[in-house]
Amino acid sequence: MNMQEAASRADGIMDATVNGIKPPIEWVHGPTTMGSCSVTRRRAVMTIVSPTRRGNLLGVVERMWRSRDYRVKSVNNDVDSPAIFTQTRDGFGVALIVGGEGQVFFEVDSPCVEESEVDDPAAESDRQLPEGSETIPRPNVRSDFWSASAEAEGV
Repeated sequence: MNMQEAASRADGIMDATVNGIKPPIEWVHGPTTMGSCSVTRRRAVMTIVSPTRRGNLLGVVERMWRSRDYRVKSVNNDVDSPAIFTQTRDGFGVALIVGGEGQVFFEVDSPCVEESEVDDPAAESDRQLPEGSETIPRPNVRSDFWSASAEAEGV
């Protein structure tokens, strides 16, 4: 497997993950990085996931990954920055990480593969970054479900 094939495999893992989340979330591509023999693909969730819904999202994703026989390597149960780190049978590291201000990120790291050129991801993201933008903005898409707060739910 070369880096392009690994990037394509990572994209397939990402597609299956984000497409399996219901209700759907919106996302943008994050940066692709390459090491000496690996490639990492990233996606940033643009849907606002409220603190009261983070556990729901992590649960949905963890169950989905377990159903695909991903091995859970570790879970960070931090209230503000939870994360799940898994590995596929073919050695790809797959993670969901909640970062600053609750923004959710997905990351897929390939195992060591043969060096090659890597194309941009083929999948169209739900949102486009502003022209010339070098940074991913904070989540700005409201969802009746994912953005619901404890106050709105009467909790």
